[in-house]
Amino acid sequence: MAKQVEQPQEGTLIFVYNADAGLWNMALDAMHKVFSPKTYPCHLCAITYGPVSMRKQWRKFIEQLPIEVRFLHKDEWEQEFGRKDALPAAFLVEKREVEVFLAKAQMDQMDLAQLQEYVRQQLQQKGFSPA
Repeated sequence: MAKQVEQPQEGTLIFVYNADAGLWNMALDAMHKVFSPKTYPCHLCAITYGPVSMRKQWRKFIEQLPIEVRFLHKDEWEQEFGRKDALPAAFLVEKREVEVFLAKAQMDQMDLAQLQEYVRQQLQQKGFSPA
């Protein structure tokens, strides 16, 4: 069941990383991705980021979406929304509710091109016209 939030931004797509916020955590994550990529727990991070920065292809794609996009880390997500979900995942705030847009199990099977195509198609199906 979707959780109702007090003042959601209507039409917001939220990607949530399976990683905590902070410089120390970012440094540890970068090392983990480089030295042991097969055991890295955040597939979203792995396909959308290089060792230290967002991939240009992903950044450009996000900037062209017809909807506001937010990125949260696991600890930020839990604090702001009071939810503990299997991560990484994507959520859509629509009609004053937060709903799963793309679950971890499905996201974990995608490469970057598949993720982009899924996001594009799902947003179109929900009535968000391309920019």
